[in-house]
Amino acid sequence: MEYHNPVLLKETVDGLNIKEDGVYVDVTFGGGGHSREILKRLGPNGKLFAFDQDADALENTIDDERFTLIHENFRYIKRFLRFHGAKKVDGVLADFGVSSHQFDVAERGFSTRFEADLDMRMNQNNELSAYHVINEYEEAQIKQVLLQYGELRAAPAMARLIVEARKEAQIITSEQLKTTLKKFLSPKHENKILAQIYQAIRIEVNQEIEVLKEFLQQTPELLNEGGRLSFISYHSLEDRLVKRFIRNGLFEGEPERDVFGNYEVPLKKVGKLIIPSKEEIKENNRARSAKLRIAEKA
Repeated sequence: MEYHNPVLLKETVDGLNIKEDGVYVDVTFGGGGHSREILKRLGPNGKLFAFDQDADALENTIDDERFTLIHENFRYIKRFLRFHGAKKVDGVLADFGVSSHQFDVAERGFSTRFEADLDMRMNQNNELSAYHVINEYEEAQIKQVLLQYGELRAAPAMARLIVEARKEAQIITSEQLKTTLKKFLSPKHENKILAQIYQAIRIEVNQEIEVLKEFLQQTPELLNEGGRLSFISYHSLEDRLVKRFIRNGLFEGEPERDVFGNYEVPLKKVGKLIIPSKEEIKENNRARSAKLRIAEKA
């Protein structure tokens, strides 16, 4: 079993416009596919840092003196790059979302395909898990998670049902959660709705939206002039944040304009949105929702 089959491999690394002696960061190391491609294009004086909070990913580290793997969440990118002596970089690559490995290891609890304990932690040292969200959150909190991160219209009714069910017995496994919510899982739409439920819980467990915002806000200051960002998103919540931040440096509202109606933004868009080819999706079904956006330090 491959640890992770990198999506849009060539396009994402091409987007960095790599200089042989540049300094680059892969903030979602995983199986190391994107990192290995970056290293191929770096010269002997180039440098690549990578981040991954999942202990399983450490087994894929690359034996190369130009490479440093940092076992941390990429929300702390500036802090740990400075610790390793890098204040500025020439490019940052991110492949957001869950790795194939995390989906395929049943006991991690990420996939709707397997019976497993409710977990979904990308960092297995974190205390908050899917179990805590389902069994300890208030009804209003569960409703908000399902509504905001899963975009589920039935979120209020689902939250009510979960709270009622756990009064009888704790909801410990994925199968128990499915049984609790079975009235919402019609055969025709079961997979889609389950995917939305799992996505919502996973985003909450791993604070994915907060992490993404913190990370994005640090990137303009990190980049050298002409440095590139190359980011793959997999769902609309992520992609909207990335798109807006590239466009105007904000997540909400519009930037302040001068008396002439102009405004300055730290980044400029490079090219158009890139999506996988039909051939890539056929070979790797998890690529089907991928969206690649590239930006440059203005």
